[in-house]
Amino acid sequence: MAEAVQELKFDTKLIHGGTCLGPSGATKPPIVQASAFAYQTAEELEDVFKGRAVGPVYTRIGNPTLEGLEKRLAVIEDGIAAVVTSSGMSAITTAVMAVVRSGDEILSSASLFGGTYSLFHDTLANYGITTHFFDPTDLGALAAGINESTRLIFVETIGNPKMDVPDIEAFSAIARRHGIPLMVDATVSTPYLARMRELGADLIIHSTSKYINGTANSIGGAIIDAGSFDWRSDKFPHFEQFHRLYRNFAFTARVRKLIHKDFGACAAPLNAFLSGEGLETLALRMERHCSNALELARFLQAHPKVAWVNYPGLPDSPFHEVAGRQFGGRFGGLLTFGLADKPAAFRLINGLRLAKNLANIGDTKTLVIHPASTICADYTPEVKALMGVGEELVRVSAGIEDPADIIEDFRAALERV
Repeated sequence: MAEAVQELKFDTKLIHGGTCLGPSGATKPPIVQASAFAYQTAEELEDVFKGRAVGPVYTRIGNPTLEGLEKRLAVIEDGIAAVVTSSGMSAITTAVMAVVRSGDEILSSASLFGGTYSLFHDTLANYGITTHFFDPTDLGALAAGINESTRLIFVETIGNPKMDVPDIEAFSAIARRHGIPLMVDATVSTPYLARMRELGADLIIHSTSKYINGTANSIGGAIIDAGSFDWRSDKFPHFEQFHRLYRNFAFTARVRKLIHKDFGACAAPLNAFLSGEGLETLALRMERHCSNALELARFLQAHPKVAWVNYPGLPDSPFHEVAGRQFGGRFGGLLTFGLADKPAAFRLINGLRLAKNLANIGDTKTLVIHPASTICADYTPEVKALMGVGEELVRVSAGIEDPADIIEDFRAALERV
């Protein structure tokens, strides 16, 4: 009788899941810095192109270093496959374009990262794809927004920078009733807080540039196929040939053989290697990110110059219950707060000595930005309001420094406001 194999715990999966020894027993995967791969015979290369054999051909399509990261991400997200891309935005674009066609519609949360909003509202509209935005905390609005042309529901696990937290399981139930895939951007929550497949997501997006990499030394993105959606629907005739040939892997096959191949937004081998390095310490870092964000949020909430603090870890947050339930009592490393006005926000940012003023999140360092004048600068006041971005708002990505030093940095800066 075969001995049962013990399922690895999540923290262990980050280090050992989907990995194997490299050449000569190396415990790190090789960086295969090559653009193309040779075969001994014409017959061998023909077999790879026709799918009768597996092997790399061209790094735009696949590369051993990229494949190693893909296997690891699929394992930790409990998915069936993953595709890594050149950035988080390229992951969203590739995944969305694999699902929708001209004339189709997307139903998306209004609480979005600025780049995603631009993609949905502006760029995709030029290709005949319409996006309708709704309040992700209003399940009635989600259900009411679905029509005969809806082909995709999109949501972020924690709205950036609005900090609202949708109920993913409830979203999934509605999506399943209507036979529509649910795509979830889990960049801010990461798989450490929750595996989205367990909550009902069909397609999972990560900007690996953020918490997965963790040290801001490269950019990248990832698409994870949960294998949970049945693409044999009349709504998706463009998946018919892929399902016939690849069954449960129909989505990943369409991405690899068509969209990803033709758009060419492939990850660089070195960037994939660096993201894999960061993945090993994700659990340790996220624990500190979450605890530091909570301590900073409590400090800011008690400060007389701070008008409000938006962090789901605070008991008075309207998203405290659903976030605690979904994320196992942790609430992420991102928070926002408001001061009197834009000049006060600028004085605060200019007065910080430890926190870095830049457009990123998920670094080991504490990061700060004024979204209204930077990442959301091109949007109208109406769109900014929809995204929860006011002139008084400051966004903080809590790093993993000693919390006392982070708090002292903000305390000293607030004295100058």
